[in-house]
Amino acid sequence: MISSTTSDRSAQPSLIRAIGRFSLTAAIVNGVIGSGVFGLPSAVAALTGAWSPVVVLIAGACVFVVLLCFAEVSSRFDQAGGPYLYAREAFGPVVGFQVGWLLLVSRLLACAAALNILVVYVGLLAPEVATPAGRAVTMTGAIAIATAINITGVRQATWTVNAFTIAKVLPLLLLIVLGLPHIRGDVLAAQAVVRPDWGEAVLLMVFAYGGFESMIVAASETRRPREDTGPALITAGAIVTLIYCLLQLAIVGVLPDAGQSTTPVASALGEVMGASGATLGSIAVALSVYGWLTGFTLMMPRVLYSMATHRELPAAVGRVHPRFYTPYVAIVANAVVALVMALYSSFAQAATFAAIARLAVFAVTCAALPMLRRMHGPSPGFQLPGGTMFAIAGTAFSVWLLATRNTNQLWIMMAIVAAGVVLRASAGSSTASLRTATRQDPRR
Repeated sequence: MISSTTSDRSAQPSLIRAIGRFSLTAAIVNGVIGSGVFGLPSAVAALTGAWSPVVVLIAGACVFVVLLCFAEVSSRFDQAGGPYLYAREAFGPVVGFQVGWLLLVSRLLACAAALNILVVYVGLLAPEVATPAGRAVTMTGAIAIATAINITGVRQATWTVNAFTIAKVLPLLLLIVLGLPHIRGDVLAAQAVVRPDWGEAVLLMVFAYGGFESMIVAASETRRPREDTGPALITAGAIVTLIYCLLQLAIVGVLPDAGQSTTPVASALGEVMGASGATLGSIAVALSVYGWLTGFTLMMPRVLYSMATHRELPAAVGRVHPRFYTPYVAIVANAVVALVMALYSSFAQAATFAAIARLAVFAVTCAALPMLRRMHGPSPGFQLPGGTMFAIAGTAFSVWLLATRNTNQLWIMMAIVAAGVVLRASAGSSTASLRTATRQDPRR
């Protein structure tokens, strides 16, 4: 539906299509199963106790409604940008920019949360990592390696994501297989919460289930984006929901006072395997978070790249490496900002605000489904039966969760939107000045 970039960019190298359906599915699973699954089980248990597996299932079902809307909407496009591009086409460039901006903010905050949880778990294996200097060095090294992998080529990054996806899922399956037979009634009963907060628990699980929206932005590098994106989303969503529900049940069933643990996966493995299980859990978290970082640095720079090619960010952000055919300026910029945010935040702060920003992206993309159906263009590769009803339900779920936020959180959300308005205005002014200068000086 969206054409490629403008003719003045035709001289620079272009992106290559190297991501197949399996790799796209693996990238989505990797993008969703990130830091959240290793930090949030205890937070959800603290809010809802032994009922937390039910919360995980409810949140998964609600987010799956949103995911189905993404499956149809994304199958209409074959260019990079993801939700930014969908909103731009459905509602115009102003809304599109804000969605792209909120998507960037939510994923940068998610990256900050991932780096913080990485330090917590690696600190169990190497205590010096938990020091201020060790924390900074660990975060910087992790993001630097992931950035280098992604700059050197999309194929190398894709292979790395595939390998890390398998490596992160295996320990979770191990905990499920070993933990479920050892569930104890007295442990479940001890998880009781005096004043459950189901709304806050569902919001936290939105953070855990999110990430799929940013794993589909690299359509320009997907072999058959219109045919493959929908099935990849649905398959990945089903896999993640099943793993999350069984994992939460295993944790609250074997780990006493699960809501008080800062390392629930490693601690639960320790309960069923002893000290070796706790060590294995910490290693698994490190691998998982690092795999997520690789996927993050693979996908999110493509949003910056797309916004630059639509002249909503400086043109330099849209440059493609002449040897590796990757948007290297966007990759580096994305990594630097994420690292700074991680160094000056905690896991809980970053996770909460990432979830809030993500809800706005969910709502607009669901609302885009009926709008895009009314427009003339290629048929979607995936047609969602009853799509309009799903769109209404997904939008209502997202708006409801946004409406339940406290005043401070909503003020921060408004500040983020206002910053996006200023950024777009500044980028537009710079682009207009450059065009004027080019017309006045033909040599430029």
